[in-house]
Amino acid sequence: FFFFFSSRRRHTRCSGVSWARRCVQETALRFSERARERILAAGGQCLTFDQLALRAPTGTNTFLIRGARSREALKHFGKAPGAKHSHTKPYVRSVGRKFERGRGRR
Repeated sequence: FFFFFSSRRRHTRCSGVSWARRCVQETALRFSERARERILAAGGQCLTFDQLALRAPTGTNTFLIRGARSREALKHFGKAPGAKHSHTKPYVRSVGRKFERGRGRR
């Protein structure tokens, strides 16, 4: 089972993954008509969360795939902006030559 805590608009999330062939039963808050058609054409099923709770009450053999980030503020969460391997957006007063261009940034 794959379940999404967002609406399901495209069926491309599973297409590039090696386990895409097992992507047959999906649960989401809602499905677009096109996504539902593609899932059913691939031999899959579109489930509600009630149906998922009846089929897998403990959540075994289920994969949670989150939806897209919906708020700009979430880009600032995570490791510190100056830390290694950090992709966190810094809080900057302005964008320009003098802002966030100190030592280690040039």
